[in-house]
Amino acid sequence: MLTTAFSDVKHLHQSDLARRWCISPRTLERWRVEGHGPAYLKIRGRVVYRLEDIEAYEAAQIHCPANEPRAGAAGT
Repeated sequence: MLTTAFSDVKHLHQSDLARRWCISPRTLERWRVEGHGPAYLKIRGRVVYRLEDIEAYEAAQIHCPANEPRAGAAGT
């Protein structure tokens, strides 16, 4: 994981994110082509993912059984 010298923004390379999610880096490449997955930055031909975008994408993927609402969900 990279931390820039200019801010507290953290970035993961494609290989780091693939390890985090136990998927192939090629899967992340395919997702980018298909318009899936978390937001990414492409800087001088290099793809990096901001940690905040990864965490937001992970949070959006949470699924709960219908009879077990998530803590803090509306109406609980």
